[in-house]
Amino acid sequence: MLKTERGLQPNVRAMKFKLHQSTFLEALKSVQGGIGSRSANMPILSNVLIEANDETLVFTTTDFDVTVRFSCKAEVVEPGSITLPLKRLTSIVGVLSDQVVEIASDPKQDGAIRMTCGSYRSKITGIPAKEFPPIAKPEGGSTFKLDQAIFKESLRKTAYAAAVDDSRPVLMGVLLSFADGKLTTVATDGRRLALFWTELDFPEGQNCNAVLPARAVKELLRSLTTGEMKITVKETQAIFEFGDHFFSTTLMSGQYPDYKQVVFTDCENKIKVNREELIAVLQRISVSTTPTTNAMRLTFENNLLTIAVTSPDVDEATDTVTIKYDGPSITTIFNPEFMLVPLTNLTSDEITIELNNASSPGLIKDETTFLYLIMPLRV
Repeated sequence: MLKTERGLQPNVRAMKFKLHQSTFLEALKSVQGGIGSRSANMPILSNVLIEANDETLVFTTTDFDVTVRFSCKAEVVEPGSITLPLKRLTSIVGVLSDQVVEIASDPKQDGAIRMTCGSYRSKITGIPAKEFPPIAKPEGGSTFKLDQAIFKESLRKTAYAAAVDDSRPVLMGVLLSFADGKLTTVATDGRRLALFWTELDFPEGQNCNAVLPARAVKELLRSLTTGEMKITVKETQAIFEFGDHFFSTTLMSGQYPDYKQVVFTDCENKIKVNREELIAVLQRISVSTTPTTNAMRLTFENNLLTIAVTSPDVDEATDTVTIKYDGPSITTIFNPEFMLVPLTNLTSDEITIELNNASSPGLIKDETTFLYLIMPLRV
């Protein structure tokens, strides 16, 4: 059984606090990711829990699978707690003047507040805080500390390779593998695989895997900035704490494929190319593809890459880009989108494409610990 915390819940009728409109709006927007589809059947899940105590406001939303919490400083006149409809509250605060907002519990109605900002006055009805679901504490499990920017980079460089259909639900998530003194982030849909690893200092006994659902990845990419973060991995849950944020998610069930069985790190033929120049060519070529002919032919020879597509609607299109390669001529066929997307998520000026032969999988690497494996098409 998970331990829970509700914060202080004193007499809600006495609650009163003040904070600036911009701070209020930032807090409300920061917890929008905790509102899910279940809110349609449970009104309390459409609400944000606001707890005021010790010059601090804590905003929390949850749908049981995902919980988002954000803390900020405020002038707390009287401590207390309440839940209010997040969407409506955000809309109201978003159009208030750039002044201090004052919130006070309505003495005539439990679960309602009075709000003032300049000449603006309103009453908003919510639900008493005691009705809000309990929130899991980050206790137990395996704990890891790393830099937010590095973790965000690992998600940004891999998440796009996750599956988008539910034929194998676990592939719709992103794997976090804590083992061998590093965190390896992996995403695959069976036709391509993106991997990024970073060294991490933690006891061997804390080795574990966690598969984050796409919704959790999206929220983390939106919220992560700079500075240290803490990740706690439990059997069915992961908790992320960074800055003023607390985020927890239910992990995806099922066995994630053993990526080590399919990943290789080197090929015989290595081609170097300017990343932005290759992106420009791929974007031009992609315009000439169709859903039924989403394939391009790549020929590497004599320091030149020639990319060509043929389709009934466009007839044909070709383009070239200068490369650094003097090996044997190789012609292979890739999905242009699968090759383009990783490049747009990298920042290196130059990337390396590696191939063994025309029918082998290809590798894309940059100057970091990133690796992308793409399977050739059979046309």
